[in-house]
Amino acid sequence: MSHANARFTPAGRLLMVRRVESGMPQAHVAAQMGVSRGTVAKWWCRYVAEGEAGLVDRSSRPYCSPRRTPARVEERICRLRVSQHRSP
Repeated sequence: MSHANARFTPAGRLLMVRRVESGMPQAHVAAQMGVSRGTVAKWWCRYVAEGEAGLVDRSSRPYCSPRRTPARVEERICRLRVSQHRSP
């Protein structure tokens, strides 16, 4: 779901790619919609690769967390908190 201040919803993105699909240059579509050519290109590429499903919002959650505390250390901390009656 798009946030309240989002520039485009999936419906707006679909309108954008449909204009490109009809043969209108990406630069013209960008000017009409008030976004950069890079934004139009990004959504066009996603549309070509994935169809309408590529126009929905994606999670901004990272795939991995390289600085995450190791599981062993995390387990030890949890045990100590329980044994010493500390809050999380």
